[in-house]
Amino acid sequence: MDRSTDIELRLLIEAIYLKYSYDFRDYSGASIKRRVHHALLQLDCATISALQERVLHDPAAFMQLLQYLTIPVSEMFRDPGHFLAIRQEVVPLLKTYPSIKIWIAGCSTGEEVYSMAILLREEGLLERTIIYATDINPHSLEKAKQGIFTLDNVRTYADNYRASGGERDFAEYYNSAYGYAIFDKTLRENVTFADHSLATDSVFSETQLISCRNVLIYFNKKLQDRAFGLFHESLCHRGFLVLGSKETLDFSAYGKRFEALVKQERIYRKS
Repeated sequence: MDRSTDIELRLLIEAIYLKYSYDFRDYSGASIKRRVHHALLQLDCATISALQERVLHDPAAFMQLLQYLTIPVSEMFRDPGHFLAIRQEVVPLLKTYPSIKIWIAGCSTGEEVYSMAILLREEGLLERTIIYATDINPHSLEKAKQGIFTLDNVRTYADNYRASGGERDFAEYYNSAYGYAIFDKTLRENVTFADHSLATDSVFSETQLISCRNVLIYFNKKLQDRAFGLFHESLCHRGFLVLGSKETLDFSAYGKRFEALVKQERIYRKS
């Protein structure tokens, strides 16, 4: 992109913040550029300036743009080795707490929420656990609350589930109808879905485990450190932080405040 386009992009991001209070100013520049370029094509805008004018005067257009800026991509039991490590290394320690709070930050359309709920149920912990599932995209949160996924995707989820240490019939957790899997509503009885931005909002206090996977890769270092600060403040003494496979606490301002429990699976413990 040339300098004029870069200026247009900065003005768009600032306009979104001023108008709608969504803060993308410290997201990775390369990632935002790709997403906005894709949105231009899909929303039939010739320039970023034209897109800015449209979203400023049409909230519905902004909600369309938000879907491109957040790009909800997930699957249940994604990276099965990660969930296997949680079963083997984290769950035995969680069982020592009389009650448990878990924060899933950037929960997207809910696949990780239901994965965690299933794992906790099988380990006998779900009934004494409160899960906070947060995201900045209201459409994604609404989908997460519904717990409905296509059967084509669920076949992949079932394979992931077995590879993550699950030993039951995965079909026990949902009913199927018209090509969709409707997950058992009791899995989300202790789940609170909420709008929350790691760029602007505050902490959840005294959580035992925070999962924020494949979100921080879209942040610049300043925003990553802000998020790590929120997580550190939110976690109880010796609480657990789990990240995505391409994310790390190395080189972070908070790196020395955590120790690696299962480094290969990006599972850390507050020092």
